[in-house]
Amino acid sequence: MSNIWNEIKYRIFKSGNPVMLYIGINAAVFLVTGILSVLEFFSGFNGAVSAFAQQYFAFPADPHMWLTRGYTLITYAFFHQDFFHLLFNLLWLYWMGQLFLDFLKTRQFHFVYWGGAFAGALFFALIYNIAPVFRDVVSGAVLIGASAAVMAVFTAIATLLPDYSIRLMLFGTVKLKYLLLAYILLDIISTSSSGMNVGGSLAHLGGVLWGFIYIKLLQKGNDLSNLLKRKPKLRVVKSDTTNRSTHQHQTKKADQQEIDAILDKISKSGYSNLTAKEKQTLFDASKN
Repeated sequence: MSNIWNEIKYRIFKSGNPVMLYIGINAAVFLVTGILSVLEFFSGFNGAVSAFAQQYFAFPADPHMWLTRGYTLITYAFFHQDFFHLLFNLLWLYWMGQLFLDFLKTRQFHFVYWGGAFAGALFFALIYNIAPVFRDVVSGAVLIGASAAVMAVFTAIATLLPDYSIRLMLFGTVKLKYLLLAYILLDIISTSSSGMNVGGSLAHLGGVLWGFIYIKLLQKGNDLSNLLKRKPKLRVVKSDTTNRSTHQHQTKKADQQEIDAILDKISKSGYSNLTAKEKQTLFDASKN
C-alpha cells in the first residue's frame, strides 16, 4: 500500500503532468465530499454536504452574488454532481489532455484548461441573465463540474488536429473534428430540452469557444499563454570558474529554443509538415 500511495503521489504531484494533477485534485475533492455524505447520511442529516457545496463552492448565475462568491469561478470546476459526471470528465480529460501535451506545451495546457473553465462559467451566466426564458430561475441557478475546462482542451486539440482519428467503442475510428461537431450539436439541442442539464450545456459551449479561439490565434502567431511566462532573473556569473557551466547553459538554451520552434511549427502547420531533421530532433529531446 505504501508503494501504491507513493506512486499515486508521484504521478499527481511530482511528475509535472498537468493532466494527472487535475485528475488527482478532482478525484480527491469527490472522495472527500463522498465520505462526508456517507457520514451525514448515517447521522440523519442527509443532503447537508451537497447543499453546502452548492451554496458555497458552485458558481452562481446571479451577478449580485459574485462580490461574495467570486472565488467560485475557480472552485466550481473541482466539484461534481455524481460519480458518472466525474468519471466522464476525467476520462475525456485524460484522453484529450495527453494528446494535447503530445503537440503543445504544459503552459499552454494550463492556460486553455482554466481559460475554458472561466469562459464556460461566464457564458453560462451571460445566457441565464439575458435570455427571458431563465428570468424566473436565474437567482437560484448554479454551475459545478470541470466539463467546460475539459471541452476547451478537447476543442483546442480538435482544432489543431482536425483529421486526427481515435477509435471509439461501437463507433470505430472517428476523426476529432466530427466527434467535436457531434458534441457541439448535442449541447445546442440540450439547451432547449426540458430535463437536460441546460446550464452545463451552456458552459460546454463557452469552453468550446475558448479552445477554438486560442488555437486560431496560436496558428496566426499569437500565443496567449505567453502571459504566464516568467521573466528571466539576472544572475552574476564569475569569469573563470564558471565558463564551462555557462557554455553548457547556453547550449541547453539554444537546444530548448530549437525545440520550442519545432513545437510552434507543429501548432501552426501540423506534425506532418516537419522535416526529417526536425522530427529526429524532437524524438531525441523526448528521450532526454
